[in-house]
Amino acid sequence: MELSRRRFLQASALTAAAAGFTAACGSSGSSANGKDLTLWYWGGGLSDKVVADAKTHFAADISLTASSVGGDFKQKLVTTLAAGGKSVPDITGVKGEDMASFIPSASRFLDLNDLGFKDVSSQYLAWKIKRAQTPDGKQIGFPIDIGPTGMYYRVDLFEQAGLPTDPTQVAAQVKSWDDFFAMGAQLHRAVPKSFPMRNLPELFSIVINQGTKRFIDESNHFIGDQDHIRNAWNTAVKGFTAGLDGKVDDNSWNAAIATGTLGVELGAAWHALDIEQAAPDLKGKWRVAPMPGGPANDGGSFLALPKQCRNPDQAFKIISWILSPENDVRGFTDAALFPAAPAAYKLPAMTAGDPYFGGQSTIDVFGPAAQAIPISYEAPADAAVMAPYRTELGNIEASGKSPDAAWQDAVSQAKQIAQRQGVS
Repeated sequence: MELSRRRFLQASALTAAAAGFTAACGSSGSSANGKDLTLWYWGGGLSDKVVADAKTHFAADISLTASSVGGDFKQKLVTTLAAGGKSVPDITGVKGEDMASFIPSASRFLDLNDLGFKDVSSQYLAWKIKRAQTPDGKQIGFPIDIGPTGMYYRVDLFEQAGLPTDPTQVAAQVKSWDDFFAMGAQLHRAVPKSFPMRNLPELFSIVINQGTKRFIDESNHFIGDQDHIRNAWNTAVKGFTAGLDGKVDDNSWNAAIATGTLGVELGAAWHALDIEQAAPDLKGKWRVAPMPGGPANDGGSFLALPKQCRNPDQAFKIISWILSPENDVRGFTDAALFPAAPAAYKLPAMTAGDPYFGGQSTIDVFGPAAQAIPISYEAPADAAVMAPYRTELGNIEASGKSPDAAWQDAVSQAKQIAQRQGVS
């Protein structure tokens, strides 16, 4: 995930450690019976309070040991699964951005449909379920959370620019990316220090996430040179050539939010907490409207059961309880994990107004977005193939490289990466 979410997760890891969770992975799996189960996740990956309550809730039947694993979670999980044996956790988190890379290794996990997921799957968003599903229908991940996106904006700066400030009015005026650039130009003219774009790679990624196709199709063919990718590229470049790019990187993001360099911030529902933490003094001055160009998803993870799980039926009961709609809401209030279960969107904790956002009920934006996110195929090699495009867009920003030359280089590098990973 992007920068500020990573900072949030790092802080949560410290919180988990202070609460008594194990911060290393070597302690899991020491018991040989099905009465003792282990759970791996990362700081902020689940609500620590819900996990603690799960221990109590199932105490009569099972002893659950939860470990908040620091460092490179994916690498530790891959290494442990490959080694096998007692060190493999009974239940493990899988980050959303890593799930596609685990699909080819689905045999390392249990099919949750065999344990009852198919009976509860209707409670969760279909597009999210599909992202942890093999081509032949095996379900290896139970949804933890999602990241529906929206357009955060500063009310006071919009007022200075003569722009509408009510979220409904902003939504009516800013529907397309052309509308977004027109709004951004008006904002920047009136408040020269303020920009509507963070940087080119981030806008490119958002536009890609709004589509139904990415860089590799379901037949394992490279499609990173097709119109849908070029259109996303051109959208990002258009903002740059119009002078609307704030060129804000990971290190400068907090200051950009606090000082108004970013009068608009495009991001997921969980990003609200990042904005509040970066600029607590701006309470009441931010609002959120739907994302220009349509809904997209950024982030969200899963729980899975490795094939070595010692008590699959009980483990499935545990994850079903942790990720029930009611506990999904607690995950949102405790750890900014936006629920993957739409029934949660109607519960009071989700519908209440957010004081930081001037009392706005932000679920009115993120709830409909969550349910309208398009289903797209993400190949195991997708992230690696996408990387050159983001790098070359960064080169346009940093060194003034020609957008056309950068495009040609990005496509060439992406094709080479795809071929090395077996993509035709």
